[in-house]
Amino acid sequence: MSNVRIPPAEMSGIQGALATRISRRRLGQVPESLGVMWHHRGVLKTMFATGRKAEKWDACDESLKAYAHMAVSSLVGCSFCLDLGYIHARDENLDLDKARAVPRWRESKLFTPLERDALEYAEAMSQTPPTVTDELSARLLDALGPPGLLELTAYVALANMATRANAALGVEANGLAASCGLPPLEQRSRSLASVA
Repeated sequence: MSNVRIPPAEMSGIQGALATRISRRRLGQVPESLGVMWHHRGVLKTMFATGRKAEKWDACDESLKAYAHMAVSSLVGCSFCLDLGYIHARDENLDLDKARAVPRWRESKLFTPLERDALEYAEAMSQTPPTVTDELSARLLDALGPPGLLELTAYVALANMATRANAALGVEANGLAASCGLPPLEQRSRSLASVA
């Protein structure tokens, strides 16, 4: 049963056929969120183009950005973005055990100290108001340098834009990871979700 607050539009015409084909090739199916966003192709194109441009940034390690995005998705409660992030981790040949464990990263022994700092930073940035500390920023600045920390910050900000938009619209996971043959993600524990 769908919980989207805007019913998906029919994706007809040449552009709809192309978007459908690309989605099926890349994700194994056409996610409901694409139909929702199809109502305003200007918004869809801008969000897609921004994401594609951000993928080209290279001052920060790809795995740090991917895990940070998944941490934001888990914290905000965007199951669609979390599912998509897991597929992205697979496509980028990242450590899938770590990707699966992101929702419970505090309890996992898999993550390095730098990865833990990036995950903590992503969650701290996502609080209202943000709860980023000087100490955490200093550790990340030391490890990543100014360009790397700026890139991680911008990536987390973009993750917040996407996850919060999807959560507000009621967009949920469509089983994308399962359709790609990936094992299920770990679930965020309720006690940690209420603390974060």
